[in-house]
Amino acid sequence: MSTLPIIAAGAGDVLISPWRFQAHPEVWVLVVFIIGAWWYAIRVIGPQSPEVRAGEPILTHRQMWLFAGAVGVLWLASDWPVHDISEEYLYSVHMFQHMTLSYFLPPLVLLATPAWLFRAIIGAQRAGRVIRWLTKPVIAGVLFNVMVMVIHIPNLVNQSVSNPVLHYSLHVSVVAASFFMWTPVVAPDHSMRIGYGGRMVYLFLMSVVPTVPAAWLTFAEGVVYKQYDIAVRVWGMSVTTDQQLAGAVMKLGGSIFLWSIIVFLWFKRFMGGYGQQQSYRRMPESPLTYDEVAREFERVPAAPEPTREG
Repeated sequence: MSTLPIIAAGAGDVLISPWRFQAHPEVWVLVVFIIGAWWYAIRVIGPQSPEVRAGEPILTHRQMWLFAGAVGVLWLASDWPVHDISEEYLYSVHMFQHMTLSYFLPPLVLLATPAWLFRAIIGAQRAGRVIRWLTKPVIAGVLFNVMVMVIHIPNLVNQSVSNPVLHYSLHVSVVAASFFMWTPVVAPDHSMRIGYGGRMVYLFLMSVVPTVPAAWLTFAEGVVYKQYDIAVRVWGMSVTTDQQLAGAVMKLGGSIFLWSIIVFLWFKRFMGGYGQQQSYRRMPESPLTYDEVAREFERVPAAPEPTREG
C-alpha cells in the first residue's frame, strides 16, 4: 500500500492524494481467469478440435503476441491508476478508458482468437444464431452508437461514478457492443467479415456519431458532469479544460484510429502486389524445355513453302 502524503484543502478539510495506490483484486482475478481459460483452450480444447488440420498450428506466434497485448490493454484500462483517476477525478481519463475498452481491446482479442476457437465459442445453437444476428453490420453499428450516446448522459454518468454496480454494468455493455461492432471488420471467421469497401464505409460511419457528444463536451459552457467538479485538480487541470480534453480524446483519438485502419484497408485492397509489379528487378524465368517447344510446333502449323511460278 502506498504511503503518499495527504493534501490539505482548507480548514477542517483533508483530501487524500489522487495518486494513492488502490488495490483492485477483482481486476486481478479477471485477468488470471482470462489467461487460465486461454491456456486451457489452447492446450486442451485445441488439440481435440476437428477443425484443426494435421500439421497446422493451434495458435500462431502473431496470435500469441496479440493476446498478450489484449491482456495488457485490459489491465491498463481497468487497474490503478487509470481506473481510479477516471472514476474519481478526471473525465478525460475516463474517456481514455472508454476508448481503450471499445477501440483497442476488442480488435486485439478478435485478431488473437483462432478461427476454431471463435466458432467453438459462438457455437451453432440458439445463442450462436443470436450472436451472428447481433454482429450484422447494421445491427452492430446501431448498438455501438446507441451505447456511445447513452454513456454520455450527464445524470447516468454522475450516478455511475458513485455506484460501482452501475459503473461496471456500463463498462460490460460498452465492451460487448464494441465486440459486436468490430466483428464484421476483424472476425476470426472470415465468413462473418464484410468486403474491403464495406469495411471502409462501415468504419467511417462509426467515426461520425461520436462527433456529437465530442463537440458537446468541447463547446459546453459550465460543468457538464457535476461529479468531476471537485476540489482536487489532478495536474492543476480545471474542470472546463478536462471536459474539452475529453472531447478531443473522443473525437480525434477515435477518428484518427478508425481512419488509419481505413487507409490501411484501402492500400491492402487496391495496392496489393503493386511493389512487386513495379520492381526494377527482373523475376527469374524458368528454362525452356524441349517438350514445351514441341508442343508449340504441334499447336501452330508450319507455314506452307512458297512456290515458284513461270
